[in-house]
Amino acid sequence: MDTASLLLFGQAMLVGLSIAAPVGPIGLLTIQRTLAQGPRAGLATGLGAAAADACYGALGAFGVQLVIGTLVSLRGPLSLLGGGVLGWMAWRTWRQPVAERAAELATGGDLLRNFGGTFLLTLSNPATIFSFLAVFSALAGGTVRPLSPLWMVTGVGLGSALWWWLLTWTVGRLRHRLDTVWRQRINRVSGALLGAIALWALAQAAVNGLGLG
Repeated sequence: MDTASLLLFGQAMLVGLSIAAPVGPIGLLTIQRTLAQGPRAGLATGLGAAAADACYGALGAFGVQLVIGTLVSLRGPLSLLGGGVLGWMAWRTWRQPVAERAAELATGGDLLRNFGGTFLLTLSNPATIFSFLAVFSALAGGTVRPLSPLWMVTGVGLGSALWWWLLTWTVGRLRHRLDTVWRQRINRVSGALLGAIALWALAQAAVNGLGLG
């Protein structure tokens, strides 16, 4: 890797980190699952979002205009899908029973479901593609060499994954200090916030569907 590619890779990692870091629905799910099921479950949740970030990053970096145009035209249905999935997750989070002791290990099926759920949820968020299009256009500057998009996509994926690892590691260090009452409160607060975000997504879907956005 030459100096220019290394610089581009570092910038892309910062992009992935900065897009993943703000606390949103995936962050809430990651924290809640880390507390309830352990760091592996939380990390699988975050990595699902990181994989989706890398997919959207690839679209922006390689300029796949046909796919981008299709996604833009599907903003309403995508928001509807994301709001529905998020609402279902909010309900499950609110209703989830709390064990007397925090679980130590999640099963392989749990990890796969956590990964797949947030992967689809992130892909259904049309705001993500617009963020990556703007950022990658700025990074590319119209002078990207053939190998540059690959470094950009890899950097975004690793930057996003780094954030989710840091978050789950930090929460995992604290999880055994929380008793049943506190973990139940966290479940209820997370469920309520996720429900509010789901309602917002559904409202956006209605606006876009009516051609008001």
